[in-house]
Amino acid sequence: MRMSTLFLRTLREDPADAELPGHKLLVRAGYIRRAAPGIYTWLPLGLKVRAKVEGIIREEMNRIGAQEVQFPALLPREPYEATGRWTEYGPNLFRLQDRRETDMLLGPTHEEMFTITVKDMYSSYKDLPLSLYQIQNKYRDEARPRAGILRGREFIMKDSYSFDVSAEGLQKSYDAHRDAYIKIFQRLGFEYVIVHADSGAMGGSASEEFLAVSEHGEDTFVRDETGYAANVEAVEIPQAKPVEITAGAAHVEDTPDTPTIETLVAALNADHAHGDGREWTAADTLKNVLVMLVHPDGTREPLAIGVPGDREVDAKRLEVKVAPADVEAFEESDFKRYPMLAKGYIGPGVLGEEKSSGIRYLLDPSIAEGSAWVTGADEHGKHVLDLVYGRDFTADGTIQAAQLREGDLGPNGVGLTLARGVEMGHIFQLGTKYAEALGLKVLDENGKLVTVTMGSYGVGVTRAVGMIAEDNLDEYGLIWPREIAPADVHVVATGKDDAVFVKAAELVAQLETEGLEVIFDDRPKVSPGVKFKDAELIGVPTILVVGKGLEQGNVEVKDRRSGDRREVPVDDAVAEVLREVRA
Repeated sequence: MRMSTLFLRTLREDPADAELPGHKLLVRAGYIRRAAPGIYTWLPLGLKVRAKVEGIIREEMNRIGAQEVQFPALLPREPYEATGRWTEYGPNLFRLQDRRETDMLLGPTHEEMFTITVKDMYSSYKDLPLSLYQIQNKYRDEARPRAGILRGREFIMKDSYSFDVSAEGLQKSYDAHRDAYIKIFQRLGFEYVIVHADSGAMGGSASEEFLAVSEHGEDTFVRDETGYAANVEAVEIPQAKPVEITAGAAHVEDTPDTPTIETLVAALNADHAHGDGREWTAADTLKNVLVMLVHPDGTREPLAIGVPGDREVDAKRLEVKVAPADVEAFEESDFKRYPMLAKGYIGPGVLGEEKSSGIRYLLDPSIAEGSAWVTGADEHGKHVLDLVYGRDFTADGTIQAAQLREGDLGPNGVGLTLARGVEMGHIFQLGTKYAEALGLKVLDENGKLVTVTMGSYGVGVTRAVGMIAEDNLDEYGLIWPREIAPADVHVVATGKDDAVFVKAAELVAQLETEGLEVIFDDRPKVSPGVKFKDAELIGVPTILVVGKGLEQGNVEVKDRRSGDRREVPVDDAVAEVLREVRA
């Protein structure tokens, strides 16, 4: 890779459309280029790094006996319709028609195609267990592509699938994939945590996510001192135990100009002293949030969610709980269709499937039976005080949709801590969902047809490249882990003396003979300063500088990660680099 001919242009300024530090550097260092929102072109250096990531994944998948296949990205509608996902994926699915007006799609995942192929080829329990995988482009029409290759509309994923004849077999396959994933992420070199996850549209009985811990992550997860960890969508807060009723009869009070929790609390403290003498807070209020659910068939259903007034509804938690429906805001036009709703003063009096609105009403499980609340009186400018859950109002059920906070008690009764992460891998025990939908059965040892049970296992390849970049950088550029770097050593020839370039070329040839990959900055009319900046920006872990020190018989070896520089005799340069690379 001679930089005089390498297809590469480095940039000194951050690209305007890049958000995160690693994303900026991947563009500036010439690894990727934006083609459209959420769609990126991979340039030679980027492909080198991506291939290293793919190589690690292949090695670990092959070690557990999985076999690699390759499916097309352009797929027929029928299998996805059979499993319901043609509809369930909603607007995230790229749909198109061919010239015969046949419906097609660009594959978001390939459960259906793997299932059909195994069905076509295998019919006996003797053929199982089986694990197949592919590394291939996927397509999802993300509403908000962001963070460069961390969340794109076209991306590369390793997806694998296991096929077994029993739940016990599935557990063994799941455990083998889990162990392989642990090895993969250890080798990729960033901090990660394994969390319980919601299966979502994939379905199945159990799933876990591998999250890279990052302040830039868009996923929130929780953990506690017992070792429990889960993404917020999968956390199940315990139902609050009933409490003794201490409040008197509910009573409606005038609270003009109080459509928000903040204005309500201020009015309560000004005009309605608390019974026990303390100040009112937002936690004393019951906030009823209205949303509109849009089901895959297009039908719209209003939903009311009651949460303590000091909490918000967490959009991600809610989306998972109501999937496959999408969540939209409750608009002014919706209020007009439900005139009994007093905007800003909505209370349980009109909410519920058996009430005047007919709107399903779900409560946060932290709301205990017997607890008293201040909430809307369903009349503008009025709230009701001492409204007791179970005595004065009920709900149609509960929903785990409120925002979580540091210190909230989790399923183990222990306080939770919150952190941010990026989903890098997800493993599912699918069970028989796809096999049943597509008729994948085999004869068991008794000659009886049984439905195959499946597992699904994904790793984001392009996302891994992005996460490694975010986790390995400094103010000067990228610093790739050695196993991922586009080259083993970056040789920089500086100065105008031909002898420098001749000697550098000799060293490059010797290094390549030893099996090392080399980037060689042989550009003849580029200043040393520019070459050094480019080397730091590109981020190869070892830099060998052949320059003015050559007159004294020395070259410089630099460790990109630590910044350490040392002069070594030119005759020892290859051995010195080999020691560092193979350490």
